Amino acid sequence: MFEPTTVYTPSPTRYDDMTYNRCGNSGLKLPALSLGFWHNFGDITPYEHMKQLVFTAFDNGITHFDLANNYGPEPGAAERNCGKLLHQYFRAHRDELIISTKAGYEMWQGPYGDWGSRKYLLASLDQSLERLGLDYVDIFYHHRPDPETPLEETMGALAQAVSSGKALYVGLSNYDGPTMERASAILQEMHVPFVINQNRLNIFDRKPADNGLLDSALKLGKGVITFSPLAQGLLTNRYLNGVPEDSRMKADGRFLHADVLTDAKLGQIRALNELASDRGQTLAEMSVAWLLHHPAVTSVLVGASKPQQILDNIGALKNTEFSEDELQRIDEIALGK
Repeated sequence: MFEPTTVYTPSPTRYDDMTYNRCGNSGLKLPALSLGFWHNFGDITPYEHMKQLVFTAFDNGITHFDLANNYGPEPGAAERNCGKLLHQYFRAHRDELIISTKAGYEMWQGPYGDWGSRKYLLASLDQSLERLGLDYVDIFYHHRPDPETPLEETMGALAQAVSSGKALYVGLSNYDGPTMERASAILQEMHVPFVINQNRLNIFDRKPADNGLLDSALKLGKGVITFSPLAQGLLTNRYLNGVPEDSRMKADGRFLHADVLTDAKLGQIRALNELASDRGQTLAEMSVAWLLHHPAVTSVLVGASKPQQILDNIGALKNTEFSEDELQRIDEIALGK
């Protein structure tokens, strides 16, 4: 029996059309779109399917793969599968890639497998590197604030991750503006390259704007990378006529429940879809473009279950400009202003 080939030759034009944005005031640039490994790189997804997703992403200039220790299912599976892909197909391209991972949610039993202690973060990073088969990650994030651990301890662990050579940069995820500013001051004093914040943001969910994170990032010269740009699929044409049988809402209710698709929400989605059509875009394209229009946003994390969805998201880069009337109309629809 022939062994399956592990030869991969990426597109020679992969950098021609992608936009790369600087993370705040740092020297690091990220692609306008980054590939998230949250949903579709666990052990329930066929390996061949994962391979096509990462090939499509890299062939089109998406150089950033974003993970966390608990991504799966099961926890750790996404890192393990990513490590296999990197080993088999991307060894010659490691220095073209930004690989990020995180720790901050429950990963193993007992008092040392969750939140933000030095014990947990550094042990988790070692485990992540082993699963990924890497000597270092490019960005290591604290995944969420820990209300019981001193901020100085958590930031000190991030500092050691860099000083040990196991991470090049650090980031914070799910922090609000004031807490991020306190953390940034600690990291700056320790000369740690803190460059980016990761937060959920989309047309329907404006929490980073409401809690000051976006304003603080601009003020301090830090990047922002957003996740859930399509509100788990609500900001697409998938649900304009109800819930399809093959949709995430029908097949996997872990993160998107059918009860969110109320008549009022469906009305909002349809109105936004009409506005997108007037702009010559799909609703998904307009939703991604709306994020990239914000001056604080460095990159938008996209998840995909099909390669074509990655290509569809890339289509958003053709038009990220909005008139004041369009922005006001989006706010009126989504927020009832």
